[in-house]
Amino acid sequence: MKWVKMFDIKVLQEHDFVKLVAVGGKKLCAVKTGDELFATQAYCPHAGAGLAGGWCKEGKLICPFHRYEYDLRTGRGAEGQGDYIDIFPTETRDDGVYVGLPEKFNLMGLFFKKK
Repeated sequence: MKWVKMFDIKVLQEHDFVKLVAVGGKKLCAVKTGDELFATQAYCPHAGAGLAGGWCKEGKLICPFHRYEYDLRTGRGAEGQGDYIDIFPTETRDDGVYVGLPEKFNLMGLFFKKK
């Protein structure tokens, strides 16, 4: 896993948000809710909508197109959806907020395993 700086530490002072971020040349969706910061894949696996256009409700990221819900801790879709999103670990350090990305990572947020 490779840790990449996602934000300066001052982002933790901002109000809740859902936004698209570019990290290490890749697109991610960053979600701040309360005192927690999450990083997910950028696009909905259902129809490819940009998740940054969605919103957060009760610990779930809501897709703006069809209102599909994804748990920000597990990535699992709501019951009956049968899908999930990738959740990436975040870490707060003295100089900023970092996200852990796998060695191989494509633009849709899906992983390729090392051989």
